[in-house]
Amino acid sequence: MSVQSVPDIAGLAEHLRGVTVEVTDAGDLLGSGVLWPAGCVVTNAHVVRRPEATVRLVDGRCLRARVLARDVDADLALLGVLGTGLAAATLAEPDTVRIGSFVAAVGHPYGLRGALSAGIVCAIGPIERNGRPWIQADLRLAPGSSGGPLADAAGRIVGVNSRAAGSLALAVPLSVVARFVETARV
Repeated sequence: MSVQSVPDIAGLAEHLRGVTVEVTDAGDLLGSGVLWPAGCVVTNAHVVRRPEATVRLVDGRCLRARVLARDVDADLALLGVLGTGLAAATLAEPDTVRIGSFVAAVGHPYGLRGALSAGIVCAIGPIERNGRPWIQADLRLAPGSSGGPLADAAGRIVGVNSRAAGSLALAVPLSVVARFVETARV
């Protein structure tokens, strides 16, 4: 076992806020999203149910977004946005997160912009009969956090937050998200 330094939590929060957007519809906060490479936003399918939404960037700009793809079973949606100077999240290598890994989530719970929650990964794998994989983390998610990033201590995205299950957060693993995005862009 190697000794690791304590992550710079404030720096991590600032970095993740820069790649996390608010997703709204007609002014109502629906959830969060992650600025993905190539000018897209990844969020949850349960966050966007109409063909269009608005994403609000950390700098306050609001951009129209069009739903390019939705997968209700995986709870993922891909949004196309038009804008310049968009940041993009740094992705971890798929399936590198482990039980015991430090993770952080940023979202907009109850309209609180850029709220951070941190914890550790408790389990990875299916928890339901459908066999879908989940990253289960000991951190708080609240309404408005759905669709936001789950990141490692270096700020690399390891999953997309989906929902709370009791006191645990459930996130879609990056390997599932990456397959979804790749398929949606074809």
